[in-house]
Amino acid sequence: MPRFRLLPRSAGADAKRLLAARALRGAVDGFVSVMLAGYLNSAGYTPIQISAIVAGTLLGSSALTLLIGMMGYHFSRRHLLFVSAGLMLMTGLGFAFVTNFWVLLFVATIGTLNPSSNDVSIFLPTEQSLLSDATDAGDRTSIFARYNVAGVLAAAFGSLGVVVPVLIARAAGWSLVDAQRLSFLVYASAGALLFFLYAPLKVEENAGVPQRTAPLRKARKAVVTLAALFSIDAFGGGFVVHALIALWLFRRFDLDIETTGTIFFAFNVMAAASQFLSPYVARRVGLINTIVLTQVPANLLMLLAAFMPTAPLAVGLIMVRMFLNQMDQPARQSYTMAIVPPEERAAAASFTHVPRGLAAALAPLLVGALLTVSSFGWPLILGSTVKLVYDGLLLWQFRAHPAPEEAERRAAAASTAR
Repeated sequence: MPRFRLLPRSAGADAKRLLAARALRGAVDGFVSVMLAGYLNSAGYTPIQISAIVAGTLLGSSALTLLIGMMGYHFSRRHLLFVSAGLMLMTGLGFAFVTNFWVLLFVATIGTLNPSSNDVSIFLPTEQSLLSDATDAGDRTSIFARYNVAGVLAAAFGSLGVVVPVLIARAAGWSLVDAQRLSFLVYASAGALLFFLYAPLKVEENAGVPQRTAPLRKARKAVVTLAALFSIDAFGGGFVVHALIALWLFRRFDLDIETTGTIFFAFNVMAAASQFLSPYVARRVGLINTIVLTQVPANLLMLLAAFMPTAPLAVGLIMVRMFLNQMDQPARQSYTMAIVPPEERAAAASFTHVPRGLAAALAPLLVGALLTVSSFGWPLILGSTVKLVYDGLLLWQFRAHPAPEEAERRAAAASTAR
């Protein structure tokens, strides 16, 4: 195994700032993804209303990301990040001071709130395109692995923060709901801090390609196919986003918010650890095989967790699943960036991300309806089954189409063998 490095050799100052921004967003996303369901549940919202808010966050992010994909090439990528940070600031303020369900749903839909520690936000396409430009092709999977680890590991510590509102409520004599609601000011503060991280970026717009060219002219067919497959995966993932797993644990096993926060800390640590392995696995078996061979056992474990009679058994299986499940992210991101030309990367990231968000937004409402009727693990069963279908389709469609650098390595190895 090659010697481990904290960052790839080709990673410069921009890459480090983007990783820091991802870690900051991951920390507050980890905090919010666990606290959101508990806060809304304690505030008296029904499972249907909670699921509607979760769905609203996914739908809104998808619509804004699509807009960036279609129109963003007209604007500076730094300015797009500034707009995203401003929306994050306003979202935190809205959740801190709004209690009316319909207004809260509106804020969730137009804002940046993330119901999962995974990155499903409007920051993603711009940051990914910049990150691809900031490193060499040979280091692309490694830098995406560290980008994801920065977010997931920060989310792990962020999830522990759900105990802070509990301690504040006890010390100040506040109700827990009030303390949790005001905690969204932390989320707003993170949005403000992002301005300082993005400002010094040395952005070369689309690697020097003129900004008036239409997006996705050369790689349209591949990107559309990937977007369709990723949407199937995301629809399955929408059943098991962190906010809904937390809601299931609350209702199925009557866990408290402090215990759930600790559990999600462990989940995210396992997910972060697995992503460091992704580049090494990808070098041996290829990017597509890395995605499929880690996802299949992960989804089978989630399926089994639905039938577990006790919280320790269910949580244990989900924890092992988290270790395997996140290994596909760097491989998926690297493969998408590899098969499109540099000037189309931001659009490709948007167009593969948007269907994921839209498809994922369909599942939470169904989860809310199911959990209203029963606390059994139907969401886990449905989510894992759909994702297994995606695994088979992805392998069938793209196994024979490796990333360009993989094809070059295979050709060089075959030439040497002769």
